[in-house]
Amino acid sequence: MLVPEVAAGAAPEMDAARAACTDALGVLAAARPDLLVVLGPAEQSRRGSFPQGARGSFRGFGVDLDVRLGPATDTPGERELPPSLAVAAWLLERTGWSDAPIEGLGVGEPLAPERCADAGRELAVRAGRTAVLVMGDASACRTLKAPGYLDERAAPFDAEVARVLGAADVAGVKALDAELAYELKASGRAPWQVLAGAAEDANLSGSLLYEAAPYGVGYVVATWS
Repeated sequence: MLVPEVAAGAAPEMDAARAACTDALGVLAAARPDLLVVLGPAEQSRRGSFPQGARGSFRGFGVDLDVRLGPATDTPGERELPPSLAVAAWLLERTGWSDAPIEGLGVGEPLAPERCADAGRELAVRAGRTAVLVMGDASACRTLKAPGYLDERAAPFDAEVARVLGAADVAGVKALDAELAYELKASGRAPWQVLAGAAEDANLSGSLLYEAAPYGVGYVVATWS
């Protein structure tokens, strides 16, 4: 829904979310990173690393729109970006990101919390200053017309997600219930917990920029810095 061509008639309703994403990217750029790693949920065939220049599209949503993860390179790879990283690529193109090289990482949604944290710790020990852009929805069960239908557990789950992300609460993010997240179709759980592993010793502060549930899907935009 963030991509206007995909959202179609609903595009104006997501303007505030897009503006919050732009602000979040500004915070990342201000950190002057040596590398930007983009994390997002991915199906099995699209898990793992994606190089700068990797291509993606929104044809799976019926939209003839192509994107690229950062500037073109001689070795963009053969695999197409998963939808989450395609949205990230669209956001980065939209804001004209040129502040650091980019890598993508597709994270399996079933990945256990401790394995997510381990993956984050591996990011944290990389050389140089690494910024992380994390993609993924909260629940998809907030209303009767939501993709996952109405589940009364969704609103309190999303409220906790907004709280822990907005506060850069590493322990709170790690404590998010993986099984409940799966039942509520919250695709962001695993990428958020990778971020928590990466940020364990960073003593970061958080800021909640946006929280809403358009069309029954929870959207949260927050920064850690």
